[in-house]
Amino acid sequence: MTHQEHYIKLQNMYLSGSINKELYDTVQIEVSQEEAKISMQVEPKYFHAGNSLHGSVYFKMLDDAAYFAVNSIIFDSFVYTTSFHIQILRPVKTGTITAVGTLQFKSKTLFIADAVLYDEKNREVARGSGNFMKSGIALNNAIGYK
Repeated sequence: MTHQEHYIKLQNMYLSGSINKELYDTVQIEVSQEEAKISMQVEPKYFHAGNSLHGSVYFKMLDDAAYFAVNSIIFDSFVYTTSFHIQILRPVKTGTITAVGTLQFKSKTLFIADAVLYDEKNREVARGSGNFMKSGIALNNAIGYK
């Protein structure tokens, strides 16, 4: 399998996930070597009572982008997040947001990736960093990796 085929299968896996199909109508993902970009349109249904984007959306976008940056170099198994820390820098109320995840460290058992979330004016609105490990779950058709 080529790297490009692997990236496409990871993208399909992300888009086939129940949570992504349920939550996000406009989500897009692009995976490349040690990087992932995830974009979506901000909609009021993702707002908290203060009328801007809920922190759970910031977290999910950042975690997912970092996750797929890590899984871009792992061809045999599903990766899982062991810890993730975020900093929310500014509220978002409209437009498209894009999370860019990049692999920062890799070893036999531990991977560290960072992600930055940008608004449509290319301003940083949040950032995060996480630790990831390989799981015992194989990348295969059953989990949407096709």
